[in-house]
Amino acid sequence: MRHLAFAAVLGATLAAATPLLAQVLKVDIDQAARITLNRPVQDVIVGNPQIADVTVMDGRHVMVVGKSFGVTNLMITGQNGRPVFNRQVVVGAPDADHVSIYRGLVSSDYACSPRCERQAGSASPTTSPQTP
Repeated sequence: MRHLAFAAVLGATLAAATPLLAQVLKVDIDQAARITLNRPVQDVIVGNPQIADVTVMDGRHVMVVGKSFGVTNLMITGQNGRPVFNRQVVVGAPDADHVSIYRGLVSSDYACSPRCERQAGSASPTTSPQTP
């Protein structure tokens, strides 16, 4: 009987934890997302810092910046070393008001609202080499 009660409690605990682990934080490239935590931050671990960067604003707030396209994870631990935040981070393109033009391997990015303007840091258009 004890084993059955333990299995029921374990199953309920895992079922309740699964939605929290399945959540995804979506951040647009070159944009920031603020996260508010319910406990003070001790450590911040980013799986791939080339994809996302994290800045601790104060004990309960962090800012996540999308640096390059991709998927990584973010784990934040509290004072006791236990995770208070553990999510997959997906850095992608904005859903609207953005255009990318590709010429071979070179891309130029434009922000459009209402006119399209080249984004800072975007590669300048180049002419393709002539083939004989």
